[in-house]
Amino acid sequence: MKIHGRSIGIGAAIAGIAIFAIFMIAGSGFVNSADTNTKTHNDNEKIQTSLLSDNTSPILGSKDAPITMVEFGDYQCFYCNQFYHTTEPDIVKNYVNTGKVKLVFKDFTIIGPDSINAAHAAHCAQEKGKFWEYHDMLYDNWAGENTGWASSKNLLAFATKVNIAASDFNVCMTDARYISMIKGSVSDANTLGLTGTPDFFIIGHDNSVTKIVGAQPYTAFDEIFKSKLKT
Repeated sequence: MKIHGRSIGIGAAIAGIAIFAIFMIAGSGFVNSADTNTKTHNDNEKIQTSLLSDNTSPILGSKDAPITMVEFGDYQCFYCNQFYHTTEPDIVKNYVNTGKVKLVFKDFTIIGPDSINAAHAAHCAQEKGKFWEYHDMLYDNWAGENTGWASSKNLLAFATKVNIAASDFNVCMTDARYISMIKGSVSDANTLGLTGTPDFFIIGHDNSVTKIVGAQPYTAFDEIFKSKLKT
């Protein structure tokens, strides 16, 4: 089975551009490289519930789905983008759309300033009920790490493409309304000991938690989902 790596950040986060000055957190820089030793952890870790349930996106799927999958991701992350295109579609088709799994996304903005801006833009889209549409728009327009594709100009263009008024989007971005949520999510990731993206936590109806490290193939997720549905 081929296992994909993830993007790794050193330090909690980095400073955003001007409107995100309040997000500045001390950090020594970032290493964006594959972790070739990533693997599935079927360890049913005991984890403080709030670290997975607070500072999240809206749910994708049925709120009554027996399994919850939490992704910690960065919109600039190469491996997060790879997961979105190669694995997530099958999870959505076979598990989310059938009411078995619900997805939530948590920000772990470790790559660069545009990571923070993109995360904030997605939460602004959430105000109009467009979080997941915007989330998809970001990954569908991904063009590398720290290449400028998630510039303020492009983020606004993405908003208009999902039918969010430019005036509403600009006010939300300027107000930096969701910086505390992003900071909280990054803090949650750090408390959990995460060092890269993507990482996943799969929670069963019995509250058992299984962690998956890295953008692993669909079969890894499928195996865990099937196991948790049997318990």
